[in-house]
Amino acid sequence: MFVVKVRGEEYRFDEKIVLKDLAKQLGIKCYVATVNNRLRELNYYINYDCEVEFLDLDNFDAVRVYETSLRYLIIMALERLYPEIRVRFSQSVSRSLACHVEGIKEKVDAKFIETLEAEMRAIVAADYHIERKKLSREEANKIYSAKGYHDKNEIIKYRTEDTVNVYQCQDYINYMFGYMVPSTGYLERFKLHLYHPSFIVQYPRAELGGKIPPFEDSPSFGRMLRQAREWSALCEADTIAHLNNHVENKTVVDLVQMCEMKHNNMLAELGLKIKEEIGDIRLIAIAGPSCAGKTTFSKRLRIELMTRGIRPVQISIDDYYLNREQAPLDAHGNPDLEHIEALDIDLFNRHLLALVQGEEVEIPHFDFRLGKRVPGYKLQIDEKTPIIIEGIHALNERLTAAIPKHQKFKIYISPTAQINIDNHNPIIASEIRMLRRIVRDAKFRKTPPSETFSMWASVRRGEFTWIYPYQEEADYIFNSELTYELGVMKKYALPVLESIDRNNEFFIPANRLVKFLKYFKDIDDGFVPCNSLLREFIGGSCILRR
Repeated sequence: MFVVKVRGEEYRFDEKIVLKDLAKQLGIKCYVATVNNRLRELNYYINYDCEVEFLDLDNFDAVRVYETSLRYLIIMALERLYPEIRVRFSQSVSRSLACHVEGIKEKVDAKFIETLEAEMRAIVAADYHIERKKLSREEANKIYSAKGYHDKNEIIKYRTEDTVNVYQCQDYINYMFGYMVPSTGYLERFKLHLYHPSFIVQYPRAELGGKIPPFEDSPSFGRMLRQAREWSALCEADTIAHLNNHVENKTVVDLVQMCEMKHNNMLAELGLKIKEEIGDIRLIAIAGPSCAGKTTFSKRLRIELMTRGIRPVQISIDDYYLNREQAPLDAHGNPDLEHIEALDIDLFNRHLLALVQGEEVEIPHFDFRLGKRVPGYKLQIDEKTPIIIEGIHALNERLTAAIPKHQKFKIYISPTAQINIDNHNPIIASEIRMLRRIVRDAKFRKTPPSETFSMWASVRRGEFTWIYPYQEEADYIFNSELTYELGVMKKYALPVLESIDRNNEFFIPANRLVKFLKYFKDIDDGFVPCNSLLREFIGGSCILRR
């Protein structure tokens, strides 16, 4: 006999029980579960004392499983309809997936979407079982070759294990580099939209409690995504295998220099744009999600503007925090420093207006150790000196309401790579930022990776609330991705991630990143320039002087 604890209640069993059957017995809706803090698929069985938590779509891990399974369903349906089709997924607007198709004569139009959705709904209604299998490399290679998945064969050769996992549903076999739901009947919730020249797929979002958000087009962000796809193809690094080819063919220095030159060119373009409008611009506001590289970017932008005869000053928004006891509280009763009400908005606006009017202002300094503002420094500027601010709320009009809109130049910065593991498995931008943060926190803040993981869900919620709704207000979007960076960060990230014990609650996400990073060939960090944005995370920056 063994005891299973679920939601504080204990249940006794004499024989092993599959998680999906246990959930059904208890009337719990879920898509994946944790067993003693280890993420497990619902096809996993238990026969030992444990505590189980069933996860619904208000949980980020459950949504990841759902999205992975949904991609599997889409390809399965498309190949049933069009056996010769070739499919590639990438990130898209409105927090969705773009699905690009080739190899068929049919147009991607309303009829195409209607036919695809009907096929997907039929597969969902049939509730086919999805079974995980372990194959030898040779067996997997034969299957992938027969299906025309040459990109999957390219990545298999970088796999350290001798075996390969696949999932089979009816006669369809594929692997999506992640856990799956136990059967197709779980995948009822999705929306398909035409988005020329491809179509996009929306799915439930954890930050919305498992709801599918209304579709919102983002022209500027969409343009950045398209440019990122074109860039990855241009520098022949649109998959991990193609990136690794640069290392094997000794062209990685060229790749590094191309990526850095792209940043240089974007900074030059931005500098020229600001120069052309400098007669109006008094405030340059920079915002982006965690580990987008805002600190290095703002300093490099300042230098770029200096080459054009513009000498901006930079003010830290962080210095305008209210004293900690005045900050709003989060759901756990802790000070919520990501909330805009945690800032002294009135004082910040008064100071901005006074500065652009030529008055002297005493800028405060926020002492994080004391949790309160202390005296800072005095500042006075002339009418030719723009002010640079950067932070989570910089694009929010409320923060800078005292300055007329036409006197503000807003910049959104985020790393958005369009590099895939293979055609069916895109690398999500938040994964790159998470790795940047894990490496930076461990190297410069002595923060263990488990602590970084524990904060990540809160960080993401703050981004959805305070950053993404304002990204389309930007006058310029700067893509801070460096296509080669994961090959460099691998040697910094692996030891940190591998330090997480198997019994740690964050072992599963850490191990997932470990397996993902092992596909990359190492890139020598000696190739990375000292002023590179990547140096903000790995060290050696001549800009930040760490």
